[in-house]
Amino acid sequence: MLLTPSIFRNDYSDNFFDDFFNDRFWRPVAGATKYNAMNTDIKEGEHGYEIGMELPGFAKEDVTVALKDGYLTVTATHTDKKEEGDEDKKYIRRERYSGHYQRSFYVGDEITQEDIKASFKDGILTLDVPKKEAKQPEVEEAKYIQIEG
Repeated sequence: MLLTPSIFRNDYSDNFFDDFFNDRFWRPVAGATKYNAMNTDIKEGEHGYEIGMELPGFAKEDVTVALKDGYLTVTATHTDKKEEGDEDKKYIRRERYSGHYQRSFYVGDEITQEDIKASFKDGILTLDVPKKEAKQPEVEEAKYIQIEG
């Protein structure tokens, strides 16, 4: 693409950036898909929250859920293992994904590990987190000192 001064074109502004980002290089490749992992829905119920997280391609063993300092952290790690008999197969192309995802949510200091229920079915991790009232710090009543004089 050749940039020409604006005086030689019929519009009176330089559209360098318009042309730059409309170039074929910036367009998505046909058939390319984004690997969607950990898309999360959070529903509020009367007694708590239901967190539903999509983990396509992950097994239950690949997922860990931890609670520390009021933060609920979900980690999903996937590593492909070599299958038996691979040396006999003549693959022309073989694509697999190995990766690590992590996501954290603040649920409060009042929630304990025993309060949270988790299940994993069909690539969906479901976490049930109860609502708990935040403890108000106790405010010490001011004690006044008598001023003599």
